[in-house]
Amino acid sequence: MNVFRWLPMNCSVTAALPVAATIAAAVAATLLPLPSFAFDLNNLENQLDNSLQQGSNTSNPPGNNPGTHPPSPALARMSNSEAGNGLKAALSKGVDSAVSTLGRTDGFYGSPKWRIPLPPSLQKASDLMRMAGLGGQADALDLAINRAAEAAVPQAKTLLIQSVKHMTLVDAKNILTGGPHSATDYFRQQTEAPLTQKFLPIAREATAKVKLAKVYDRYAGEAAQFGLIKPDESSLDSYITQQALSRLYQAIGDEESAIRANPLSAGSALISKVFGAL
Repeated sequence: MNVFRWLPMNCSVTAALPVAATIAAAVAATLLPLPSFAFDLNNLENQLDNSLQQGSNTSNPPGNNPGTHPPSPALARMSNSEAGNGLKAALSKGVDSAVSTLGRTDGFYGSPKWRIPLPPSLQKASDLMRMAGLGGQADALDLAINRAAEAAVPQAKTLLIQSVKHMTLVDAKNILTGGPHSATDYFRQQTEAPLTQKFLPIAREATAKVKLAKVYDRYAGEAAQFGLIKPDESSLDSYITQQALSRLYQAIGDEESAIRANPLSAGSALISKVFGAL
């Protein structure tokens, strides 16, 4: 069933917006056992009118670097080697902590903070499916999404650690004198593109056996052509990858913030000395 088949060829995106709501309806309708469960599609469109425009309420990655500041006198007195080694030790610790937190069973699925929800439009469809006794399909996809993220995160550790080892003195200075998430921003700049390529096939494998995933991809792909949903929600593989990466960088950012706020908590004299000087 093509939910866009009756759109005029010259229909604008604005005019097509009400049609966006039918994607969730189409997903549900494809899986609902009609005629044993019938519903009014027009009424359904009214209920779902804004479902694809609301966006997810998930955690966002850390904010932009607000700017650099002059180094403190204590930091200025340190050698480049000492400051660089302290920073690299802190960043490696942040990577270890984030990967160990997320890259394990229930690292995403079992955590209210890190769990990845179904895409917004699919959440609406899942409500309808539960009404029809088909909640198991939605639950299976929910689990597959989060298990894919848990499997993907450990694959990021090597690239993240490599980016620490290859850090230049200029990079180190910018991080140490930058904003509260400057290290996390550095990781994102250095690793997001290659990690996206690593995560995508893992996400694809995890959702391949879930019928609802195939249905969603078919209708969401059509919606993306009209600009009705975000590009990273046009397929579940892309959605999982971006959500997992955002949470990974946020977890690294949380560790960075903790070290900056309390250097002694890092358990390293060198880390404490360098970040204490900030």
